[in-house]
Amino acid sequence: MAENETLECITEHERILQEIESTDTACVGPTLRSIYDDQPNAHKRFMEKLDARIRNHDREIEKMCNFHHQGFVDAITELLKVRADAEKLMGQVTDTNRRLQEAGREVTAQTEEVIRCRIQQRNMATTVEKLQLCIPGTTQGHNFHIIYYAALKTMEQLEKVYIPRVSQYRFCQIMAENLPRLREEIKEISMSDLKDFLESIRKHSDKVGETAMRQAQQHRTFNSAVAKQACMGHYTKPVYSLNGRTHTHNGLMMDDDTGDEEEGDEEGDRETFENYYRKQRKKQARLVLQPQANMGYGFPVNRLFDLLFEVRDQYNETLLKKWALVFREIFELDNYSPIPVETEEEYKLVVSRFPFHDAEIEKQDFPKKLPMSQSVPQIYTQVKEFIYASLKFSESLHRSSTEIDDMLRKSTNLLLTRTLSSCLQNLIKKPHIGLTELVQIIINTTHLEQACRYLEEFITNITNVLPETVHTTRLYGLSTFKDARHAAEGEIYTKLNQKIDEFIQLADYEWGMAESDGRASGYLMDLINFLRSTFQVFTHLPGKVAQTACMSACKHLSTSLMQMLLDTELKQISMGAIQQFNLDVIQCELFASSEPVPGFQGDTLQLAFIDLRQLLDLFMVWDWSTYLADYGQPTSKYLRVNPATALALLEKMKDTSKKNNIFSQFRKNDRDKQKLIETVVKQLRSLVNGMSS
Repeated sequence: MAENETLECITEHERILQEIESTDTACVGPTLRSIYDDQPNAHKRFMEKLDARIRNHDREIEKMCNFHHQGFVDAITELLKVRADAEKLMGQVTDTNRRLQEAGREVTAQTEEVIRCRIQQRNMATTVEKLQLCIPGTTQGHNFHIIYYAALKTMEQLEKVYIPRVSQYRFCQIMAENLPRLREEIKEISMSDLKDFLESIRKHSDKVGETAMRQAQQHRTFNSAVAKQACMGHYTKPVYSLNGRTHTHNGLMMDDDTGDEEEGDEEGDRETFENYYRKQRKKQARLVLQPQANMGYGFPVNRLFDLLFEVRDQYNETLLKKWALVFREIFELDNYSPIPVETEEEYKLVVSRFPFHDAEIEKQDFPKKLPMSQSVPQIYTQVKEFIYASLKFSESLHRSSTEIDDMLRKSTNLLLTRTLSSCLQNLIKKPHIGLTELVQIIINTTHLEQACRYLEEFITNITNVLPETVHTTRLYGLSTFKDARHAAEGEIYTKLNQKIDEFIQLADYEWGMAESDGRASGYLMDLINFLRSTFQVFTHLPGKVAQTACMSACKHLSTSLMQMLLDTELKQISMGAIQQFNLDVIQCELFASSEPVPGFQGDTLQLAFIDLRQLLDLFMVWDWSTYLADYGQPTSKYLRVNPATALALLEKMKDTSKKNNIFSQFRKNDRDKQKLIETVVKQLRSLVNGMSS
């Protein structure tokens, strides 16, 4: 029983300790009292338990302090190190604050000045506003409500009554100076309203005329009735004034309420407004009374004009067909060579037919050559002849200058965009047109394109219709000649590649030769000489055409040589043949590095042969270990060599290894070289299979 009580006491003490540790300090008193109310001497056992718990917590605290002691020491050390930097930073902050205060003094002073100016501006605006309220019947309000007469009367009162009373003040002088400007503004607004009124009555002239005729008839009826009554003695003769201000009716005097207004108008620019009104109404009357253009002796002729327009369209089609033959003949007779001029007279003759201006060529001594061929001035002259022929028919249609100008431009656009464009496209595709002719055609179209603005001026001079005054149709010759030039450029690239193919077809490699003869193949040297002479002619081409053609030719040559090596019908290639092929590629690279066409940067042109170069280097050096080790890395020496390409070429060489002197020497030195080739083939196949998967 005593043991049970002891266990219960221990348990109770544990509970009380946990309660003391976890509850608020305000509840500790009742908890401790429960200890003394319990069994005797229980508080002694509780004190022992409490001492043990305190010692336990002290050990925990000591462990925690020991654990964090080193970190605390390190933190204090770092803090001591930072003290010097903090003091230095504090000095910099103090210095910066001082300089900032000094720099801000001027800004503060300027800010105060701005505040003072703002206050003055606000006071001035308030003063102006109050003064405007003091003016009786302000002109701004009258203008806003379009009461011009009242505004003029107010201005008159200001000038004659109010301003003289306070003329000593400066704002009164300013008001007096602004009154003439306000009067001019009222005049302009009044004139604008008058124009709007005239425009409105012009739109409703039929109704205005009908009303005027009806009132005139009523007036005649009224006068006849008055005359009858006068004869009968029952009517007092009305008194009419000339200005319409006063009249009598049935013995009563009636004042027209517009008298004051008319007097006000007379004070202003009444005469100007009246003259303008009468002049415009007379013009409107002439326009109304003038017969319409689509009536000859009062009969409608719309169907006749429609027929004439149809005939004009057919006439233009006939002209286009005729000039198509003219253009075709000019192109057939052209020699596609620059125009030679021997004397000043010949030069002036060409320039008189075609607007050519070039300061550099003008400085040259005679004899000299103009860049375009003889077809250019002939084409330009024939386009002008076509415009004249089209004008002859348009003039008889009795149309306005603007309509004739529009007809001529549309007809000329058809000539350029359909007829001449078709002739140029057909010319470019003809088989007898070679590279030299294509180059000249590009130069010709460039000069014809530049001459389009002179054709527009030519039409303007004929019709006397300025492009700025009306919306005129623009000539589409620019797009015509650009399209023809682009087509000629594309044909140059095609024909150049065809020429390269013709030379490559002459290649006759001995693919099983033991070793190279040490010099490049004859067909390739002929091809390079042809390219050199061709690109010398290309230097006259505008823009990037020559560079594009040269790059295209080098890429096509490189692709053709690669296809020759990888041809499936070619089964065996010896190392000697590889050496001979390498000599030919070296000549191609030398050609690319000789800058056949100016404008390329660095080795841009040589990069066209980079695939061939890396492939041949791999086989010439027999550097398979490097290729396989560095494959896939961006810094690889043979980055441009595809494993499938290398495998295909190696397969062609594998069967000839017995006949090859190099492989024979390898076999004498080490019979395992053949196994090495087999190993390389297997590794290349695994790379190819990996790429395909």
